[in-house]
Amino acid sequence: MGIYTIRLPDVGEGIAEAELVEWHVQAGDQVKEDDVVAAVMTDKAAVEVPSSVSGRVSWLGGEIGDMIPVGGKLIQLEVEGEGNDTEVGADQSREGDVTDESSESFNRLESESTPAVQPQSAMEIQPEPSVNKQPESSVNKQPEPPANKQPEPPANKQPEPSPHKQAQSRARNQKPLAAPSVRAVAKQEGIDLRNVPGSGPAGRINHQDLRDFIGAGGQNQGARSSNQKRTGVKRVKMIGMRRKIAEKMALSKSRIPHITIVEEVQMSELEELRCALNKKHAGQRAKLTLLPFIMRAIVEAVREQPELNARYDDEAGIVYQHEAVNIGVATQTDSGLNVTVVHHAEAGSLWSNAEQVSTLAEAAREGSIKREDLSNGTITITSLGALGAIATTPIINHPEVAIVGVNKMQIRPMWDGQQFQPCKMMNISCSFDHRVIDGWDAALFVQKLKTLLETPAMLFVEA
Repeated sequence: MGIYTIRLPDVGEGIAEAELVEWHVQAGDQVKEDDVVAAVMTDKAAVEVPSSVSGRVSWLGGEIGDMIPVGGKLIQLEVEGEGNDTEVGADQSREGDVTDESSESFNRLESESTPAVQPQSAMEIQPEPSVNKQPESSVNKQPEPPANKQPEPPANKQPEPSPHKQAQSRARNQKPLAAPSVRAVAKQEGIDLRNVPGSGPAGRINHQDLRDFIGAGGQNQGARSSNQKRTGVKRVKMIGMRRKIAEKMALSKSRIPHITIVEEVQMSELEELRCALNKKHAGQRAKLTLLPFIMRAIVEAVREQPELNARYDDEAGIVYQHEAVNIGVATQTDSGLNVTVVHHAEAGSLWSNAEQVSTLAEAAREGSIKREDLSNGTITITSLGALGAIATTPIINHPEVAIVGVNKMQIRPMWDGQQFQPCKMMNISCSFDHRVIDGWDAALFVQKLKTLLETPAMLFVEA
């Protein structure tokens, strides 16, 4: 038997470290060559790390959310033969570390909000077998009581304290001891375990204790009160995509002074054209949504205002105005918001751009998106679709200087000079970097978009 260490591979040019976002294995698992053991994230792209050998997992090199340097130890396997490493991981057993860290973390939470994993106690004898078995003599040995508690008197010498007193003492000194399944039932029933007397060692609560408490009417002590106080706190660590989004938003809002302009657009004519084109090419071409039309309008608008199709290096003080119109499209995924980029939208047709938007969105949701499809955007579109409000204030995708927000389309009564007519209306909300774009230029851009969308025939006329 030998130790084989898998190190974090080079996950991209210029990348020195990556965030550990998921373990696919645990200590003790058997893995085969090419099995995925972990996923790391960098630049909004998740990368799966496969095993290069077959063996048994003996050590994990980090916790979810840790930053692992390229070339650093990621995981160790016990393999047949000599392996490639003689040093066991610095923390020896990840299982032990996880237990210790979990205990420290969960001790800070209220008992009602921690149904999943519970810390080990010196007073407990767990029914589940442990990975690292203790000697039989250790298991059978009666545990010593904690220093801050008096040992329980034998039954033949002194009567047991009343359940009421036992519960009160526990509430003052420590959180109640109970198995995760007991905590889950208590949470479902709305019961504060601090009020439940336990019959196990050190007042440990079992299922029978909980049933007895409910049967005695204890459930009514708060479970059915609509005004019951809730004191639980759930700790959610910001990792992976969520952490990247938080960093990006903080960067954009802290560095960019935003100016946002909202304008309403009459969409009836464009909607008629879109539906007619979809009907004509049904089953033959990609379905057209509003996005390809808005992309085409942006291409035409920045032709006259190239300063809006730009990226601003605020540290060097240089604005890079691009000829290529690389339009980012904000895409919601299970792990957070991605901005996929349709490169050279100026060279694509309505259908090719529509197909690219659909393909990139699917790849982003599946987690197979490539890094190059998430980079080098020059201007971004964000849309909440049917969930969109009347107006939004979109945040610019740093280091770009402009973003176009698409709001909900709805029928509104509009005055045509003689009477009100029902019209399909949609507001657009556009934000600009006020360091680079003046209010006048921003307003010109918004009005240009409005004109192009209200008269879609202009989208297909060469300038």
